Amino acid sequence: MKNKQETPVVESRLRHNILHAPKAIYSATGILVYGRRIKSLIFTTDISIIRNCDADAVLALYPFTPQQIISETIIKATDVPVFCGVGGNITDGSRIVNIAKDAEMSGAMGVAVNAFVSDEIVKNIADEIDAPVIVTVLDENTDIGSKLDAGAAILNVMGGNNTPKIVHKIREKFPDVPIIACCESSDEVIENTIEAGANAIAFVSPTSKELFSTIMEKYRGRK
Repeated sequence: MKNKQETPVVESRLRHNILHAPKAIYSATGILVYGRRIKSLIFTTDISIIRNCDADAVLALYPFTPQQIISETIIKATDVPVFCGVGGNITDGSRIVNIAKDAEMSGAMGVAVNAFVSDEIVKNIADEIDAPVIVTVLDENTDIGSKLDAGAAILNVMGGNNTPKIVHKIREKFPDVPIIACCESSDEVIENTIEAGANAIAFVSPTSKELFSTIMEKYRGRK
């Protein structure tokens, strides 16, 4: 019996300073979307980080009113699937449906809506686009059944320190629903969240300032 070979690594002369997804994520089952397995998602809209990260996909959520040009720019700049935030709190009604349609037409693999979006809007989006609708879950009181009935295809749990607990509760009642969990990048937290039932992990990237700080310390050490 042959020993299992290690994965070959190919790097360029310049593009070797890559931001790696936490290795603990590798144990997740992943979510198959259009035949592509998604285990790790980087939670950012920073194009420079997106272009230099090995995550399987991008979760492009941001705390402003969604704009088509932002989604288009991120989709064009990256070579991995993008799940675009399309609103649901500040932005609602027909506008959120139109933004979701624009995101799909621009090439988004899926669209993500805020936790406060109504079931009616989830249904309208699901009826209008041929891409999975991701619904954000903030706490244990969310009516998961109604969201799924309305057309939600994936849940995105963002419960802070309670995320593993929320994921576990959802998994007990809905054993087959695809779950993304946004959590800290520490291996312990990720492992606990996957054990609770998360299929994929969205991790928050370091800021450009933090990454620059590390690089500059190395540069200063050369003097």
